[in-house]
Amino acid sequence: MTGAKIIEAAVVPGPGKPFEMHKLQLEEPRNDEVLVRIAGVGLCHTDIVAQHGVFGHTGPAVFGHEGSGIVEAVGDGISEFRAGDRVAISFRSCGVCAQCEDGYPSYCQLMPQLNFAGCRPDGSMALRSGDCDVHSNFFGQSSFATHALTYARNLVKVPDDLALELMGPLGCGVQTGAGAVMRSMACTAGSSLVIAGGGAVGLSAVMGAAIRKCAQIVVIEPYAERRQLALEFGATHVIDPMQETDLAPCIRDILPTGANFAFDTTGRTDTLVALIASLAPRGLLGMVGVAKSGTTLPAEVNKMTASGHRVMGIIEGDSDPSVFIPELMAHHRAGRLPFDRMIKTYPLSKIEDAIRDQHEGRCIKAVLIPGS
Repeated sequence: MTGAKIIEAAVVPGPGKPFEMHKLQLEEPRNDEVLVRIAGVGLCHTDIVAQHGVFGHTGPAVFGHEGSGIVEAVGDGISEFRAGDRVAISFRSCGVCAQCEDGYPSYCQLMPQLNFAGCRPDGSMALRSGDCDVHSNFFGQSSFATHALTYARNLVKVPDDLALELMGPLGCGVQTGAGAVMRSMACTAGSSLVIAGGGAVGLSAVMGAAIRKCAQIVVIEPYAERRQLALEFGATHVIDPMQETDLAPCIRDILPTGANFAFDTTGRTDTLVALIASLAPRGLLGMVGVAKSGTTLPAEVNKMTASGHRVMGIIEGDSDPSVFIPELMAHHRAGRLPFDRMIKTYPLSKIEDAIRDQHEGRCIKAVLIPGS
């Protein structure tokens, strides 16, 4: 690996194994690649399911897909970015398929190959440990590291007045939640919305709903601290599912005519049943929760048909990052999207602590700081 850069990264040695810190060799950027020194990287549930082998990586791998940092070098074919640029890193898309051309790159026809394959489209891996290849290119970045190779379509410039190390979650979790409300479902002013799950994605949806001026925003969340933050972000009602085991009547007590919109971040069958039962006529359910493989939609078709109910799967909030992330940055600067209040920072070397704390509710959104 001629000209390789020595970096430090959090490596998963194999499916289901804990992250370990290792020094790796990172290739110098190819013609279409950008080298970014990572300032911070968000920890997302997708990284955790990747750690446990969902995407089929059998060998050592570096994940991380909510990076932000400083451009250090660019390939000869890159003209949009240069060394010194402050950037947030989002998902990768091809830019030329029908979905990309229609402004929906999160449904890019090459999404699996460009984001989940663990290698470049030509099969090569940018990372090595001695003579061993390490799966890389996760979401076109693999940013659980001091440095990452990425692509121009992944990148959005970050203004100087924003905290660079905290901007990475805009690239996935925040744009997924806020985008589901603001773009995918396009919730209307004065409408009602039920959100299942008060994690980073659900709370981002709350902030998006407040921006869209929804009249009733109901959040279902077991952790009291998250319910309180949901209220501070604009929720009008909160429900503790540990106390209210039959959710549909509880929602109907708040919204007697039903919810215009519902948004699920849990992937739980019982929660989906309750949300569908709580929809108003022509109500729309948006889903981002990762369900167990083989899970089917728990709905009675005739009832859904008679009520005009609609169901929408959502990826990355239907976001075009180059357009939507700057919009989110503007809302953040104006105080309408205080997503930084969800964040707790950890050294990258403490990634296992961050995973535990998120899982146990002691942290809403972890951002990992390399080199700290």
